[in-house]
Amino acid sequence: MAKIIPFRGILYNISKVSMEDVMAPPYDIITPEYQEALYMQSPHNIVKIDFGKEETGDNETENKYTRARGYLDAWIKEGIFIRSEKPSLYVYEMSYMIHDVKKHLLGFLCLVKLEELGTGSIYPHECTHSKPKQDRLNLMRSCQANTSPIFSLYKSQEEGISNILSKIFGTKPYIESADISGDTHRLWQIDDTNDIEIIKKELEDKAIFIADGHHRYETAFEFYREISAKDASTTDRPFDHVLMFLANMLDEGITILPTHRLLKEIPKDLDRMLSEYFDITPVHNDFDIRKGLAGKSHVFGFFQNGSDMWYILTYKGGNLSEIHPDLRDINVIVLHELVLNKILHTSEIGYEMDVNRALDKVKSGEFSAAFFLNPTKVEDVEKSALSSVRMPPKSTYFYPKLLTGVVINKF
Repeated sequence: MAKIIPFRGILYNISKVSMEDVMAPPYDIITPEYQEALYMQSPHNIVKIDFGKEETGDNETENKYTRARGYLDAWIKEGIFIRSEKPSLYVYEMSYMIHDVKKHLLGFLCLVKLEELGTGSIYPHECTHSKPKQDRLNLMRSCQANTSPIFSLYKSQEEGISNILSKIFGTKPYIESADISGDTHRLWQIDDTNDIEIIKKELEDKAIFIADGHHRYETAFEFYREISAKDASTTDRPFDHVLMFLANMLDEGITILPTHRLLKEIPKDLDRMLSEYFDITPVHNDFDIRKGLAGKSHVFGFFQNGSDMWYILTYKGGNLSEIHPDLRDINVIVLHELVLNKILHTSEIGYEMDVNRALDKVKSGEFSAAFFLNPTKVEDVEKSALSSVRMPPKSTYFYPKLLTGVVINKF
C-alpha cells in the first residue's frame, strides 16, 4: 500500500526572486559550463544547494555540502525561501514541445513513505551506479532535506485525482517559469483536506514506479536506515518519507526518449554474428534514423565507422531463455543481453541521446560503431518493474526534466 502525505513545503518567495533565475534542471544533466552559468544567473540559484561547486581548500568542515546547508538556512532566515502554512500537496504541470508536437504533463508533488525497493508498493526499473548515490547521501546528511523530487508514476483509471488536478489547473499558478529549452513549468498548492484525502485514497492500492531518480530514492532509503539505527522511535519521523512527483502513466503527456549506445571496438565479422539473430536491411542515403525506426517493433539501427549506409536490425526472436518471458520484447533488454553481453561480451559502452552526434562520433573514429534505439515504452517500464528485473542504465530518459527548486522538503 503506497502511503502518501502532504507536507509544509519550502518554496521560493516570488516577491523576492525571479523564478527563471533561481531554478535549475536535475544535477545529473548539468555540465560544468552550465553550472557556472547558473551560479552567475542569480546569487540565490538552487544549484548552489543541490549541486554546488567544489572549491580549492575544501576539507571535512568546509565543502560544497556544508556550504549547501549554509545557503539553505540563510535563505530561509532571509525570507528568500518561505514555508507553506498548511500541510499541502503541490500540483505541477509541464508544457513542452517534442518532435514538433505540443504536450502537457500534469501531476503532483507529495511525500511518500520510504520502503525497501521491490518489497512493497514502490518499484525501480533501472540499474544505478554507486558514485552519484554517495554524493546525494552527503548532501542529504548536511542539509537534512530533499532538495529535488523523484519523478515517479502510478497507474489509475479512476477520475478522482485527475478531476482535482484539472480543477486546480484552471486557476492562477503560484509559479510559472520557463526552462532553458523553453518548456513551461507551473505550480499550484492544494491544502484542502477533502481534496488531499481523495488523492490519498485513490493511491492506497496503487503501485508506484520510479521513472527518474533511482539514485535519490536509494539515497533517501539509506539515510532512513542510517538515522533509524540511532532513533528507535516507531512514530512517523520526517526522514521516513521522500519527496516525489507522481504522474499517471496513462497520461498521454509522458514522453520517454532513447539513449543510443556507442562501442569503442567491434569484431571484424560482426555482420555475420548479427545475421544469426537479426534480419539486416541496409538503408542508403537517408540518415534520418529516428524516422527510419519509428513505428517498427523489435528493431535497432546500426552504423559502423567507414560505412556510407546504416542498417535496420530486425530481431528474429529466441535466444533469450534466461530472460523473464514478459521482458523478451523490450528493445533495450534485447540489445544488452543478446548483443552486448552474449555476442560482444562487452560492458564498455558510450551513451549519446542525439542521433547526429552519435553518427559524428563514429565517423570521426572516436567510436567504432553505434546502435540506435526506439524509445522504451511506458508499459515496458511497468513490466520490468513488476518482474523485479532492472533495465540497464540509461534505458529511459523521461522528458522534460522536473526543475529543482520548485519545492523543498526540509526535515
